[in-house]
Amino acid sequence: QVQLVESGGGSVQAGGSLRLSCAASRSTYSNYCMGWFRQAPGKEREGVATIRIGRDTTFYADSVKGRFTISQDNAKNTLYLQMNSLKPEDTAMYYCAASGLRYTRTCPLGLDVYNYWGQGTQVTVSS
Repeated sequence: QVQLVESGGGSVQAGGSLRLSCAASRSTYSNYCMGWFRQAPGKEREGVATIRIGRDTTFYADSVKGRFTISQDNAKNTLYLQMNSLKPEDTAMYYCAASGLRYTRTCPLGLDVYNYWGQGTQVTVSS
């Protein structure tokens, strides 16, 4: 079991930046997956970015590639999402998640890999 707590959300204008943080209650083991997901009102939750712990292998949704960067600090048990050049369509509740099993390939954006979820942090981007 691992508890995840997100922070860093807020309201920004288009073109601005935010950095989200996700604090884990314990260290995440090597080759487990962690990721950031988002859900806009009336839409399904979607994967944004993932990282394979210990390998730093990352994967991004096409919609955020080149603008968002996922990273981890194992010493602090914290996952980050640096979001630059934000657009109004990035407005959503952002969640971090962790897998319950090790993964041997690039961590997917599919939700079914992830067993542990935080409560979310709201990001609002105005035009």
